[in-house]
Amino acid sequence: MKNAARILTVIGLADGGLLGMAGSMVAQQNLRSFLWAIDGVGVIVATCLLTIRYFRKGNDCVAAGFLVYAIGEAVMLGGTAGNLEASVPSFAAGTALWSAGLLLTGAPREFRLWVRTASMVAGILFAITSLKIFWGQLVTPIARPLPYFAYPILVLTFAGWIWTVLKAD
Repeated sequence: MKNAARILTVIGLADGGLLGMAGSMVAQQNLRSFLWAIDGVGVIVATCLLTIRYFRKGNDCVAAGFLVYAIGEAVMLGGTAGNLEASVPSFAAGTALWSAGLLLTGAPREFRLWVRTASMVAGILFAITSLKIFWGQLVTPIARPLPYFAYPILVLTFAGWIWTVLKAD
């Protein structure tokens, strides 16, 4: 991975983890939307770069996982500017795609076991979140216990991806 792409990937994932968590903890809607918008763009850039990296390495499943994750993040970004209740449809679609992307990146043995485990657990928790919404429950992006407690596991996954990028030649 070229140096600029590596730097942008790390910044995008770190930004996504930090600002995404911060956005889920603030009460002001405009500040939450602002934090999530920056988070979303950073994660989309990072996961698109990771898509290219793993596609070039010949790991199509992991590459597809990052691509699906990026699409899910983009779908969610569309609902970020609205209030929490208005964002639920795009959040449901986004978490479904996040789940698929996380499971695709976690299933192959490309990453360390702890990274794959975090990815798979986060994928399952976001699948549950999405299914609950599609089943008719009103689950906002900051609802507890899910998705609120799934975010730290997602950030742990991001940390594992960052670690993998930084240790790569």
